[in-house]
Amino acid sequence: MAPFWTQAFGNPHSTGHGYGWEAREAVDIARSQVADFIGANDEEIYFVSGATESCNLAIKGLAAAAGDRRHVVTVATEHPAVLEAVRSLVCRGFAVDVLPVSNDGLLELGSLREVISERTLLVSIMLANNEIGVIQPIADVAAISHAAGAYVHTDATQAVGRIAVDVDELGVDLLSLSGHKFYGPNGIGVLYVRRATRSQVRPLLSGGTQERGLRPGTLPTPLVVGIGVASELAQREWMNDATRIQELTARIHASLRSERPDMRTFGSMARRIPGSLSVGFPGILAEHLVGAVAQDVAVSTGAACSTGSPAPSYVLEALGCSKEIAATGVRISLGRPTTAEDATLAAQAVCAAVHRLAERA
Repeated sequence: MAPFWTQAFGNPHSTGHGYGWEAREAVDIARSQVADFIGANDEEIYFVSGATESCNLAIKGLAAAAGDRRHVVTVATEHPAVLEAVRSLVCRGFAVDVLPVSNDGLLELGSLREVISERTLLVSIMLANNEIGVIQPIADVAAISHAAGAYVHTDATQAVGRIAVDVDELGVDLLSLSGHKFYGPNGIGVLYVRRATRSQVRPLLSGGTQERGLRPGTLPTPLVVGIGVASELAQREWMNDATRIQELTARIHASLRSERPDMRTFGSMARRIPGSLSVGFPGILAEHLVGAVAQDVAVSTGAACSTGSPAPSYVLEALGCSKEIAATGVRISLGRPTTAEDATLAAQAVCAAVHRLAERA
């Protein structure tokens, strides 16, 4: 990325000189790298500022071109970028169904079959949950939705780089991702739009014709280069990463369970991305535990976008947890840089903090 900050300042949309050509070539390479990563074609990749913009563009952009199909379906545990985008359509005359999940966090496909109809425009369901890590059956969702003539969008932000993500295997029409989730830079994301779907998606912004008219504005070449290289690296490394990270995740989970057999684990352990744990210790508020380990371990009470909110996690409440139980939920995430020593120290720090807090209770 560095040369495009310090030397190659060309605008990738300037076609009349070498500076622009150099930047455009870098963007084209990155587009191809991202496309290869998720099994797409280059022209189906659109660069945006991140997954929030990507989800909004997918949902609102598709709704802007809707005809008689004015019904959208999503799930109660979705990221706010999806939930709020879907809810915003109500004032535009859309009917919205927010489906429940079972106590393991998974969608029951029967509930989708019950609500989908010939009026359904879009079904938007995330591939892997950002708080509890459970993996939804998106290929099955796509089959049901397409049989009714509906489009399918998935927020794959948490899944990309953790599990195999292929747009054809998933059967989705639109897919969102964010670069920083697989070690690319902050501030850059992607919307995948299947070629046959592109004519049905309208831009949200008014401006130039960048990104083939779907997302106006000058692309940040260094960030685009960064997400391209991150895609290439993740494509090569994700399987090794996943195996090692899953082993470390299981080690932390076992250590915490050994310390506190009454620990709750939120969400399915069988259908979960590597490196994602959501646990709670009865009688210990998550915010107290997070504060108690903050000098040694970075954990959180839920999604980073909700940090600072005093309310318990709506995701855990959607699993059927009471507010009191949801308020104990702590999110622990592991990644590529996490070592075995890190995992051991993290488990020890959390166990020690749980013991101290329990004594004070």
